[in-house]
Amino acid sequence: MNVLPSQQPLFAPHLLPNRHSPSRTLTAPSNTNAMSSRKRKVSDSTPPDDDIRMSASPSASPSFPARALPPRHTKRARKNLSGRPLPLSRLLETLSEDDMRSLLRSMCDRHPTVAAEVQSSAPRPSVHAALAVLNNYESALRAAFPFGNRVSSDYAFNRVRPQLLSLLDALRDYTPHFLPPHETQPSVSLSFLDGVTELIHRLPAWDSYANNRHKAEAYDEVARAWALVVREASKRGGGIQLQVGGWDGKLARHHAESGGKMGEAMGELRASLGWMGTMASGGQTQGDAGSIREQLFNGSYGAAAATVGPW
Repeated sequence: MNVLPSQQPLFAPHLLPNRHSPSRTLTAPSNTNAMSSRKRKVSDSTPPDDDIRMSASPSASPSFPARALPPRHTKRARKNLSGRPLPLSRLLETLSEDDMRSLLRSMCDRHPTVAAEVQSSAPRPSVHAALAVLNNYESALRAAFPFGNRVSSDYAFNRVRPQLLSLLDALRDYTPHFLPPHETQPSVSLSFLDGVTELIHRLPAWDSYANNRHKAEAYDEVARAWALVVREASKRGGGIQLQVGGWDGKLARHHAESGGKMGEAMGELRASLGWMGTMASGGQTQGDAGSIREQLFNGSYGAAAATVGPW
């Protein structure tokens, strides 16, 4: 009978002692301790990023310079919006030219001192400005004529009579402003009278003699104005300015176009330039007999002229 050797008790493999080699058994604890030590050093010396961000102070960090906070302003109370009149400067900007004239005229009528201040402060009107105003009156007169009727008929006269009287009143007001002694320059006076006389030439000639009375009176007034200016101009240099400016010839043409209605002015012109006529007659030739100046001196210029005009 076989005797079995003594059997050792059975253990699980992982419970067996000394299952690893001696080298591994000796080095394993040291490696484990080193790794755990390294981990502890890293964790102890280097805080997490979150801890860095939380512990960093913005004032001490160079990436975040210190900035002064803006001062706090107290909120101002808003005023209640309400209507109010326009300032005077803005109100005047809205007025048209006609509204401005009407306003100024009404103020001058109510306050005489304002009227005197305006007359003394306003600039003197020029010849061009005055003639432009008179031309506007003439345009209003032409626009008032009825269609389909003769412009010289009594019916047309009655239709345009208010505009015609307005034009003639403006002529009477503007003419003295450009006469001496108020106007000291004869050239300015003569320029205005030249334009005004041209305007009178363009006035219509009516069928009725009574209706033509207005135009005849306008010629008479402008002729007396020409005579006054020619008389004053002859006192300065013997009337040389009348000849140099060609005003003698212009007045002669106006006399002819008016049908001889500028006789008073022509008489003053011949008296002012009489000494020139004597000098000219002494040296005249056969070709000078029909000159305008010679006809002025002998009174034959414009004797047979007829009324000319677009009307």
